[in-house]
Amino acid sequence: MNKSSAKPASAREVALQVLTQVEEEGAYSNLQLNGALQRSGLSGPDAGLATELVYGTISRLSTIDYFLEPFVAKGLKKLQPWVRNLLRLSFYQLHYLDRIPSHAAVNEAVNIAKKKGHQGISGMVNGVLRNVLRRKEELRLPEGLPPLKRISLEHAHPEWMVGRWIKQYGEQEAEAICRANNEPPSVSVRVNRAKISRAALIKEMQDQSLDAEESALSEDGIIVRSGGNMALTDWYREGYLSIQDESSMLVAAAVDPAPGMRILDCCAAPGGKSCHIAEKLDGAGEIIANDVHPHKAKLIADQAARLELNTVRTTTGDALELASKYPPGSFDRILLDAPCSGLGVIRRKPDLKWAKQPEDIDEISQLQLKLLDEVAGLLKPGGILVYSTCTVEKRENERVVQAFLGSHSEFAEAPDLPDSLKQLEALKHREGPGMQILPQDYHSDGFYIARLLKLG
Repeated sequence: MNKSSAKPASAREVALQVLTQVEEEGAYSNLQLNGALQRSGLSGPDAGLATELVYGTISRLSTIDYFLEPFVAKGLKKLQPWVRNLLRLSFYQLHYLDRIPSHAAVNEAVNIAKKKGHQGISGMVNGVLRNVLRRKEELRLPEGLPPLKRISLEHAHPEWMVGRWIKQYGEQEAEAICRANNEPPSVSVRVNRAKISRAALIKEMQDQSLDAEESALSEDGIIVRSGGNMALTDWYREGYLSIQDESSMLVAAAVDPAPGMRILDCCAAPGGKSCHIAEKLDGAGEIIANDVHPHKAKLIADQAARLELNTVRTTTGDALELASKYPPGSFDRILLDAPCSGLGVIRRKPDLKWAKQPEDIDEISQLQLKLLDEVAGLLKPGGILVYSTCTVEKRENERVVQAFLGSHSEFAEAPDLPDSLKQLEALKHREGPGMQILPQDYHSDGFYIARLLKLG
């Protein structure tokens, strides 16, 4: 059969290909999925199903394996990766998705197994999945598991991670974090107020039959419940909006820029926060947006050009060496959106929970403190340094800030929140400096933001 007459890949075949690449090559699921969807030509509901199968299967991986293991005679580990992942994504449909008929999930899996393997494999796949269906009502976790084991299995998170969160937040909050991490993320966009008001953009969206509403968390945010890929819209192309999580939008509000200020964004790629700050400057002032990688600095410049923001200046270099590039006291505001473990964005990047190890958190927290130490001297007295991360780990958040304040008597936590962040006042009462947003708080990413004032 020549290629042109070959049948295009189905949603399940695309999902299987992505899951196998993620497992075998350690590839990022979001990047692999985007590429696979573009190549496959899947659209609408089929692209939606492939996406659901990839993220859902990775999200629930350890629970799926726990339930599947007894059904596979020689054990899951002995199977070829593609066979293992075919069983996983099929189990995900049978156990977690009500809207897909069971026979369709089983038949499609058997057909894929025939196409990719031999009769023995398709027979085994058929037998395992029909067994799963027969015993579906028995697939329950055992009663009386200790909290750590129960939360880890029920919500599919590594035990070391759940253990840390129980210690840091208590059993109830830890379970709520894990539960929220398995919920699909909402689509949120940030209005470019330099071009259009939020109300006007929402009206345009609603006029085109989109289900759009104001974010309750950010004054610049819009939640879009039925818009597909917002990066493919004219609003995006013409610079009226950017795609950004609501929690991430709070960082520019914490920087609290005013026209005429000179601002440093130390680790700025891909440029969402730098451009958000620029939108608030009304064309007067300057943002130095630095990143260590030249190709990432280009992403920032591209975003600024798309949004028609002329106050953003990109520069390339190690943030640990910024103090040698600029004189002390050069900036009115500094943003250190620090490299971190990313454990606040698991609902968007579920493979993170299986890729990370406890030692990654210890290593990155040392770098975070070093970065704070290095850039602190570049701030003017009376200026604000904002430290932010997209993680929920206290070791990377409040403990880094406490250590910094302990060795920098010229800094203190800024006493007041800007008006646009007043709704977060309650979060300041969580232990330690700064504001820790957990993913269950607002159905947004887990995020940490601290505002540090340089005393005059």
